[in-house]
Amino acid sequence: MSYRPDKVAHQLKAEISDIISRELHDPRVGFVTITNIKVSQDLSHARIYVSVFGSAQQQRDSINALNRAAGYIRREIGTRMRLRKSPELVFTFDESIEQSVRMAQLIDEANSETTDQSSSDSVTDSQSSDQTTEGDERQTDK
Repeated sequence: MSYRPDKVAHQLKAEISDIISRELHDPRVGFVTITNIKVSQDLSHARIYVSVFGSAQQQRDSINALNRAAGYIRREIGTRMRLRKSPELVFTFDESIEQSVRMAQLIDEANSETTDQSSSDSVTDSQSSDQTTEGDERQTDK
């Protein structure tokens, strides 16, 4: 297995990030971050995973704008990188960040529930131990 696609993906990530931030002047492209790039073994296709900060509508608009500008970005890649053929670019929304945020929320909720249960258990334990000590005092008074 060759590691050439990984090297090309790393270089593509740097170049595409630079092109988007400096040369792409489309107002529909919001705050975009390239999270991952998958390149085919023959280097003819590249799927670019992008996260977009904003509402769902802004995310859709940014992805559509990037896919419409894919030809321009591909041409710029061809002039910047020494490849026999520039890969065909497809931009897709990366949902892994939203999924990780959701998982973190679920973990926090589970932790807070266990903390609430343990604190309520300790309160009932202390109340029951107080009741037993009072009962013991009553027996010794008789």
